[in-house]
Amino acid sequence: MRFNTRAVHAGQAPDPTTGAIMTPIYQTSTYVQEAPGKHKGYDYSRTANPTRTALEANLAALEDARFGVAFSSGCAAANTVMNLLQQGDHVVAGNDLYGGTYRLFTKVYARYGIEFTFVDSTRPEALEQAFRPNTRLLWLETPSNPLLRVTDIAAAARLARARGARVVVDNTFATPYLQTPLALGADFVVHSTTKYLGGHSDVVGGAILLNDEETAQRLHFFQNAVGGVPGPQDCWLVLRGTKTLGVRMERHCANAARIAGWLAEHPRVAHVNYPGLASHPGHEIVKRQMRAGGGMISLEVKGTLEQSVRFVCATKLFALAESLGGVESLLEHPASMTHASIPREERMKAGLSDGLIRLSVGIEDVDDLIADLEGGFRAAFGG
Repeated sequence: MRFNTRAVHAGQAPDPTTGAIMTPIYQTSTYVQEAPGKHKGYDYSRTANPTRTALEANLAALEDARFGVAFSSGCAAANTVMNLLQQGDHVVAGNDLYGGTYRLFTKVYARYGIEFTFVDSTRPEALEQAFRPNTRLLWLETPSNPLLRVTDIAAAARLARARGARVVVDNTFATPYLQTPLALGADFVVHSTTKYLGGHSDVVGGAILLNDEETAQRLHFFQNAVGGVPGPQDCWLVLRGTKTLGVRMERHCANAARIAGWLAEHPRVAHVNYPGLASHPGHEIVKRQMRAGGGMISLEVKGTLEQSVRFVCATKLFALAESLGGVESLLEHPASMTHASIPREERMKAGLSDGLIRLSVGIEDVDDLIADLEGGFRAAFGG
């Protein structure tokens, strides 16, 4: 089946009891057993829940994966991948990461003897030099958050595999509609399902998708043992979102491409980061591994930090808020919001300036969005 058909149907057969076309919300904590240990596949909802089972199957189908494991947040999913490591292991990661991932690595797992090296993952020589004999994991975001850098997944996976390391790709920005990292050689795909997969800014969740059965069993063990599982209504909301993922992403991408081109010509804009622009340094890789440039843009305005702050506070349709990937447009100031947990020195070293602004372009009429941004420029600069 093709993508949009899988999005609507995978993991979601009509309910056998009633014929309901929508997967029921199994709002139950426990299940009656016929005899001790004899049940219908479910005994306790932390361990498994039918609504969660449907979501895990659906997400696996979208990522061309054999197994899906759902969590209560993207951070919980990332944490569970890290549970596979042990003291003394080394991780190579991109130096342009979501602030919550950086915080998890440096403030939690570094305390337990896991070592981290952060590099520009778009540079193959930097990746190669970062590997050590004890490197067990390569963690990538592509496009990255918030600089929209693009890493060649297939090339990075070959490099890691030759050194005995496994590859994780955070595919939250691209979604499986635009990019399928497992097909390019990655071992794990991680998602914050809060974002494009849910798509409506009304649920928090996460997921890991993979093909290796033994590792999937270990992840399910951690899912149950640690307990960071999504509730059935959260799973149902993400399932509601994935049904329209393909059609939403088409609009997100079309709007973002139009806005990025307009921003690139704007006299108040110093620089635009958007993978769909031909001027983007990773554009050739984008053409190989992505369907389109995505719905995320970051930019720097020509002016002071105060003017950047006035800009993000002045728009009306672009709401000032963290998160991304909903049908509504959002904007934020990474240095003081989503990436504030990264020390300023590290942010600057990675190229994340204090004046950077990140846009999550929604599905509204694009001319209204452009007019709203122009109003933000007028408020920030006058005229």
